[in-house]
Amino acid sequence: MDIAVLAGIIFLIMYIFIVSEKIHRTIVAMLGAILMILTGVISQEAAIHHIDFNTLGLLIGMMIIVAITGQTGLFNYIAIWSAKRAQADPVKILIYLAIVTAVFSAFLDNVTTVLLIVPVTIGITNKLHVDPIPYLIMQIIASNIGGTATLIGDPPNIMIGSAVKELTFGAFIDNLAVISIINLGAVLTVLTLMYRKNLTTTELLKAELMSLDETKELKDKKLLKKCLAVLIITILGFFFHQTFHIESSTVALSGAFLLLLIASRDHSFIEHAMDKVEWTTIFFFIGLFIAVGGLIEVGIIKQIATYGIAFTGGDVTETALLILWLSAIVSSVLDNIPFVATMIPLIQDMGTMGVNNLEPLWWSLSLGACLGGNGTIIGASANLIVAGMAAERGHTISFIRYLKIGFPMMILTIILSTIYVYLRYLIKF
Repeated sequence: MDIAVLAGIIFLIMYIFIVSEKIHRTIVAMLGAILMILTGVISQEAAIHHIDFNTLGLLIGMMIIVAITGQTGLFNYIAIWSAKRAQADPVKILIYLAIVTAVFSAFLDNVTTVLLIVPVTIGITNKLHVDPIPYLIMQIIASNIGGTATLIGDPPNIMIGSAVKELTFGAFIDNLAVISIINLGAVLTVLTLMYRKNLTTTELLKAELMSLDETKELKDKKLLKKCLAVLIITILGFFFHQTFHIESSTVALSGAFLLLLIASRDHSFIEHAMDKVEWTTIFFFIGLFIAVGGLIEVGIIKQIATYGIAFTGGDVTETALLILWLSAIVSSVLDNIPFVATMIPLIQDMGTMGVNNLEPLWWSLSLGACLGGNGTIIGASANLIVAGMAAERGHTISFIRYLKIGFPMMILTIILSTIYVYLRYLIKF
């Protein structure tokens, strides 16, 4: 069998099993990667070369920082504080918690954010006797929009930033923060108008919520000060990492182990922080990088790039808009991480084959992949985590119920993003 055909079959089978979720995606990705090596599609040395350790280091570092910060009760404090600032009004709480979710998702990551915010949200809605589903749907959408705004907010952005050294932390904010704010504002407006009549409660229940003391949620103020100091240093490091010629992963890992150094009390503290690292996600990335590396080694990615350029004639405008919409539609029904892993080398190959300006293509890929995740309940990891946490607490977010809200909101944000990309990057062409 031709080696390229074999690589394509292995990758296709991998993708089918990842989408079907019959077997855990980490097992599928690692077995696919191992098959690529055992069948000679890619050598072990080449496989290691294709693993993006910058992406892995950035993920691990931020996971450790967030795990330790979560022990302080900071996130519960902010959620209750926000609800009280909203005067316990259910509609205002919907807006406030969505904004908090978006901001956290931009500077932590959307999966971690929903893990921290969802339990508090359900607690608040239970106190007010209102349906938590609108809040959870809003938080899913807000987390994916917020994660679009920065390099560290969503795995697709981490992967793109790692692959393209010119796209720094500051560049992501400069190019994506504005459209993220516009998209969040548009979604908040539409969903607030849609839900406002159903989100009502009594004055007595409002008074009970207002009586809560959010400061009691802060369990360890000494640790909190250390966490905030390290978070500030780390975020500043992301802004200036290129000036000092260091990778973003070095910044994240430096922050993580600095916090472990100044905050750890004993060995169990360090072990607890390490246990919170999502090792299944890390190994999923490793397997995926090797599998995509196999496609690169046998020339499949280059061939797809050739077809793509032939289809658009190498026109930057057509190529960018095709990537934006294709990324959004595919990411709404498939996991966006393997899709982005496949698209990155494809776009890089386009640059070597005559497409002169790749910048609009990278921002289109980011916007399409991150926002496309809002289309269905299986479109992004954060969506599935929220649905799972809600189900554990007796609140089911069905595929259809989410689809009726999520897909139209995804289309709305992609239309706004199309206008933004065209006006900012393409109109001069």
